[in-house]
Amino acid sequence: MPSRPLIGISTYAEPGVRWGVWHLDAVLLPAGYPRLVQRAGGLAALLPPDAPEQAAPAVARLDGLVVAGGPDVEPVHYGAEPDPRTGPPARARDAWELALIEAALARGIPLLGICRGMQLLNVALGGTLVQHIDGHAEVPGTFGRHPVKPVPGTLYAGIAPEQTSVPTYHHQAVDRLGTGLIPSAHAEDGTVEAIELPGPTWALGVQWHPEMADDLRVVQALVVAAGGRGQSCLPPVP
Repeated sequence: MPSRPLIGISTYAEPGVRWGVWHLDAVLLPAGYPRLVQRAGGLAALLPPDAPEQAAPAVARLDGLVVAGGPDVEPVHYGAEPDPRTGPPARARDAWELALIEAALARGIPLLGICRGMQLLNVALGGTLVQHIDGHAEVPGTFGRHPVKPVPGTLYAGIAPEQTSVPTYHHQAVDRLGTGLIPSAHAEDGTVEAIELPGPTWALGVQWHPEMADDLRVVQALVVAAGGRGQSCLPPVP
């Protein structure tokens, strides 16, 4: 049986999480992320925050990478002052995930950014963010839905050519696109809902949360691209 592509997924790092009789620091991730990768035919591996210099050796062991959703990106990374509505920084996670993105792009590892992960992909390539928009996270802790329309001729349009209703929960969005990136889907209000990097590396960001839906197409496309790289065993660490 051929081996399934190994897909790394970045995680949260949270202090003082309580479960059962324990109250300890934890690295964690909503179960929808690994389940989605598994349902799409990949093997899921969690990547908790680490020293940024460890990102390249970690990525070298992967066939594909998912940068998961989470807290707001600290505005210092795109040269802005914090808006009062921007959440507290997650500095260790910012540094780690930016290093993961850089390593994946340098190595040609298929990369999917989800929500915060899409915003980080944009920032990593020199783009900026709108620090607050209305209408995309109406009820705290509850995912909403809205339609997104693909841009014809893009990678995303090849995956999902029709307008699609997606689960959404975000209050920030892409502003100026990073170098080389193009928009590949929009919401009805014009918000950029997907971005991609044309070229030999499979690199896509979606502003919504595919792990909260039954549509596997985006992650299946990632897994297929990861499997197409021909890695059937762990490569040597450079």
